[in-house]
Amino acid sequence: MIKITFESNEVVRLREISQNHPHPHIRAKASALVLKGQNIEHYKIAASIGISENTLRTYFKQYVENGIDSITKLNFRKPKSALVEFEEEIKNYLNKTPPASIKQACEEIEKLTKIKLRETQMRKYLKSLGVKFRKVGSIPAKADTEKQKDFLETKLQPRLDEAKDGKRDVYFVDAAHFVLGAFLGFLWSFTRIFVKAPSGRQRFNVLGALNAISKELITITNTTYITSTQVCELLKKIALTSQNPITLVLDNARYQRCDLVINLANELGIELLFLPPYSPNLNLIERVWKFTKKQCLNSKYYSDFNLFKSAISSFLSSMHQTHATELKTFLTLEFQLFSKKQIDNAI
Repeated sequence: MIKITFESNEVVRLREISQNHPHPHIRAKASALVLKGQNIEHYKIAASIGISENTLRTYFKQYVENGIDSITKLNFRKPKSALVEFEEEIKNYLNKTPPASIKQACEEIEKLTKIKLRETQMRKYLKSLGVKFRKVGSIPAKADTEKQKDFLETKLQPRLDEAKDGKRDVYFVDAAHFVLGAFLGFLWSFTRIFVKAPSGRQRFNVLGALNAISKELITITNTTYITSTQVCELLKKIALTSQNPITLVLDNARYQRCDLVINLANELGIELLFLPPYSPNLNLIERVWKFTKKQCLNSKYYSDFNLFKSAISSFLSSMHQTHATELKTFLTLEFQLFSKKQIDNAI
């Protein structure tokens, strides 16, 4: 039997550790030593704490060899993954060809390393590398990053600053084409939910102009096509809204950048500010279309086209009032700019 002699100050400290240390493993060690100081038999100490006598002897040996401070240190064994020596190759693989599923990661990494891991092990390993299951984002493949940056800084931002001061009205213009069909989303449910899918491909077209400050939306709608005629209707409608100078920010669609539209804009005193090619990230109204689909279409069934149109029209006309808090959050006048490196590295 291991013989240990305790100083009075050590007993006091061991009692304090056994009662107050935050980790139960260390409290157990200190309790074992306190009981040892009372000359209690080993098998009784082991039974009291819930450990084996071999483990108990390990505690005592640690104390004898290294002192009281050693028992307050946690030295749990942390086994290393067999993939550690292949970490650089695995990181290169993940950067170049990110897997779409854990199953795919298991298969591809096994080909690379000859090491087979179960899916639960692979998920844990990927998380240890800082890899997460993330939604893929899109980036304009042909965007000119320098032109976008220059446009934002020298043209768009000065006009937005005037709009914030009440000296100009800035509208972001674009068209959306909503097709009557099944828009499947995600729902919190006990079982998988099925949504009825309407037949046909009827389309509801919305040409919209979003006020950068008030978030009000002016629209022209039809069920055929958006042409320069509808753009001219929109210009006339916008011209009636304010006495301030008006700027429309719009893309380079042919029906928007044509003589008919440009001449009418000049007559009405409206400035047309055309975005650089492939710049949806600089058009605020794009966020509105995405929000509309989420609110009106995802996981919802409309029995006829009129109900479909009515739901969208009603939402767009009232969203600046009914969803003011949400609009304030995601319709900020902050625009994402991409670097050339980001575009080059996109998959």
